[in-house]
Amino acid sequence: MPSPNRTTNEEVVAAAREILEDAGPGGLTMQAVAGRVGVRAPSLYKRFADREALLAAVVAATVEELGRRLDGAEDLTAIARTYRAFAHERPEAFRLVFTPYAEQEALRRSAEPVLRAAADLVGEEDALVAARLFTAWATGFLHMELAGAFRLGGDVDEAFAYGLDRLRAGLLAGRR
Repeated sequence: MPSPNRTTNEEVVAAAREILEDAGPGGLTMQAVAGRVGVRAPSLYKRFADREALLAAVVAATVEELGRRLDGAEDLTAIARTYRAFAHERPEAFRLVFTPYAEQEALRRSAEPVLRAAADLVGEEDALVAARLFTAWATGFLHMELAGAFRLGGDVDEAFAYGLDRLRAGLLAGRR
């Protein structure tokens, strides 16, 4: 008789996400995850072909969580704040969202709230380009912030609010 499952894929991915945040991508090993969920590392290979497959599952779970959070935001300002809060809560996973590990379909689903908010702001015709502009600005800002790149002084929260306000104003001014 086969031995019973001692863990689920969801538990493995949750443990891997914790390890990623605690130890960074280099610390995310099959051995570390196995130890966290209480199994031996070889048993994880029955669920995930290799570390890359596990990392892809971690990124997929991250993108799905981000999409759920963004879906609850009512406008572009709320989306920006939610996006930033998520980046600060899960910085290591956030850094992996726009890498080849992220599945295109999951990214599309997580982008829907941004597209809706952009359409509300600039209209359907320009929603995609506005959403791309917003995403590029916010992601770039957050990557720099997480890397500690804002070293010239000043209030980073104020800079984020200023940038968001200017971005929104520019989008509104360019509305057709």
